Amino acid sequence: MNTYVPKKQSLIALSIISAISITTLPAMAQVEQEQQAKAAKEKEQMESIVITGRSVSYANNASSSEMKKQQTSMTSALALIDNLPGVLVNEGDPFGSDEWSTSISIRGFQLDLESQQIGMTVDGIANGNSNYGGGTKASRYIDTENLRGTEVSQGTADIGSRSNEALGGTMDFTTIMPAFDEKFTVSTTLAEHNGKKVYVRYDTGEIANDTYAWFSVSSQQNDDYMDGAVTNSRDHAEGKIISRVGEVELTGYISYDDAQEFTYQRIYGLGQYAQNAEWDGLTEDWTGIPYQDQVFREGWVTERENLFGYVKADFKVGEVDVSTNVYYHENEGVGKWIPYYMVDVTDDGAGNPQSELDASTTAYGGASQGLIYFVDRAGNSLSPIEGCASSIGFPYGGGGAAIDPGCYEQGAMPVSSNRHTHYDKQRYGVNADFVWNTTLGDMDNTVRGGFWYEDYQRDEYRDWHKTIDAASSPRAEENPYWIQYDREFPVETLMYYLEDEIDAGFAKFRLGAKKFDVEVVKEDQFTPANNLKVSSDSDFLISAGFVAPLPIDGLELFGGYAENFAAIKDAVLERDDTDLSLVEPETADNIDVGLRYSSRDLKASITYYKIKFDNRITFVSNEDVDGIDFLESAAGGYVNDGGIESDGIEASIDYNISEHLGVYVSYTKNDSTYTDADFRGNTVLGSAQDMAVVSFDYTNGDFYAGLSTKYVGERYLDQANTQETDSYTVSDFYIGKTAYDVGGAIDSIELSFTINNVFDEDYLGSIAPNAGWIGAPRIAALNARIEM
Repeated sequence: MNTYVPKKQSLIALSIISAISITTLPAMAQVEQEQQAKAAKEKEQMESIVITGRSVSYANNASSSEMKKQQTSMTSALALIDNLPGVLVNEGDPFGSDEWSTSISIRGFQLDLESQQIGMTVDGIANGNSNYGGGTKASRYIDTENLRGTEVSQGTADIGSRSNEALGGTMDFTTIMPAFDEKFTVSTTLAEHNGKKVYVRYDTGEIANDTYAWFSVSSQQNDDYMDGAVTNSRDHAEGKIISRVGEVELTGYISYDDAQEFTYQRIYGLGQYAQNAEWDGLTEDWTGIPYQDQVFREGWVTERENLFGYVKADFKVGEVDVSTNVYYHENEGVGKWIPYYMVDVTDDGAGNPQSELDASTTAYGGASQGLIYFVDRAGNSLSPIEGCASSIGFPYGGGGAAIDPGCYEQGAMPVSSNRHTHYDKQRYGVNADFVWNTTLGDMDNTVRGGFWYEDYQRDEYRDWHKTIDAASSPRAEENPYWIQYDREFPVETLMYYLEDEIDAGFAKFRLGAKKFDVEVVKEDQFTPANNLKVSSDSDFLISAGFVAPLPIDGLELFGGYAENFAAIKDAVLERDDTDLSLVEPETADNIDVGLRYSSRDLKASITYYKIKFDNRITFVSNEDVDGIDFLESAAGGYVNDGGIESDGIEASIDYNISEHLGVYVSYTKNDSTYTDADFRGNTVLGSAQDMAVVSFDYTNGDFYAGLSTKYVGERYLDQANTQETDSYTVSDFYIGKTAYDVGGAIDSIELSFTINNVFDEDYLGSIAPNAGWIGAPRIAALNARIEM
């Protein structure tokens, strides 16, 4: 158990201690886009990133180097896009080391525990779904210090984007390119709440003719910020190689990630949040009372391993540019909880002890016949004393006499379970795209096309282990007493598209179509009668747009329309009581119209959008379950329940006030409402109607500093719009300096200090139905980097 670190720990003390500690560290670190003075004069393989986006017919924005400086090197890659217009990222942990509490909202579309409506790719390759159970977000693939940039297409997106979740836009996270010269980079970070990270990267330089590579390893950890009772950890390895063989450009990439994350708990309603805005209701001590130990913080844990790699080839066939790649991804892990009972799954007959307590037996499949709370020494299930009133009211309001040890005769022994849900996914795929630049008459014409094929299988099973002695510790028996289910989900995806763009001089016009063919299967390893299969195919999805330069130099008008699609997820097939005849794929029609301006010192854009989202898939329960439904016993199923209509404005300005000082401003006005019969016109839960960002960034030679502030308006916790959160404002500060020509083997040393949530604002972050997670508190971190 770790030493508790108070939330309000002095930032000044931390910075002094960290600075002293740095003198003993052998490594310091990396300047990604600005190499040492000597290398800065040489050609970089790094594109210039413009926040206000590329000149295309849809709204798009990209993260900048300043946005990266606003975050610590331990922060997840997701956090770097939070200041872009229309985007809201919330993470319950200051370093993003809790995927359970992570959410992203764009134009009323959500990526969270409940929904996966936003596409995500890594170097243009599908990430393999973003859900918590068996899914993978970009933050698991990429170390933040290897992140080159992120482009966000808020709505219509590029027609060739690889995702069958992209109802409300896509996010493409790209990795850095190898350096031309050999160099060795080391980075170390110290932060509050026992935050530590060591990162090492080696750029090989030219190791063969036209061949360059880099390889990195990192390890980081941090304690939970509430009690300091548990430690999150992440070990990561990554590498990339580029080469030119004849006329073919080759790229290879591989990433391995091993993470153990302890999750935070949701706050169930504004009433609980008002009681204590700095506690999620999890406890740091084991009480020996199973009902209360279900919220033992150490028992809420997720363990995941991800291995991902691809090989890409770019070449020409005559006048046609071709890009193709193959990729492989393997994900395995387990999610753990401690239910406050054992499940009676075997009929042992009257008067016989419970066989579930026998460490040598395992029941496969079947259903619960009841719950076991207390037993006698012979292993017989006990009932509470008749008429006893329980004195236990925490958590979830208590559970009656059956869960209270004070309601049993002396000698009653408590029992509980360790519930483990095991995930395993293997997927491989191939992508191919072509671009043919030609002419029609005297007009330039570009024809694009391609396809994406992916085959994956997700396996999931759940087993229950008896807690050895529930009165003393959470340790569990290795052999499970029950394997609740074992399922396999084979899924095949084929997407293909074709688009034509013609330059008429006064404007460029594009028109295209794409189609998804998706087959989703469930194979129940215990009960074949529960097998399910559904074809989740789309119609031909139209995409169109234009970009027209205006008389003012640098100003252009753009507009786009796209029919987006999200296939039925395999999670829908998990429930045996889901009637698939009632479920259709989700669809959305997106329209973008806007102005975009670009000059040397000023870049700006404004976009009006309108979206109609239909066939929203939701889980409808026929009954309520108090507390956590560990057995997932609530009857119900998935249905298409109405949809969402959104419209709004996104605007951003990036202006160089002087040679050294720049200001970035973004504003979002969003109106997302339900079209369901029961909630028609109500604001979509978790979506903010107003968001604004103001960021000042200063650079003078080797010194830099900045302050960014984001305002998020009120949001609702429920579809009925009865619980409205307060608005909140969060600021991030950074300051740093780089020293060149240090001498010896050292080319440069950089020190940077970052404070996120400078004023320690209390707020609710991610929103779930009738609940929300506490937002991350103030966190300070000191980073040192050295290049050799």
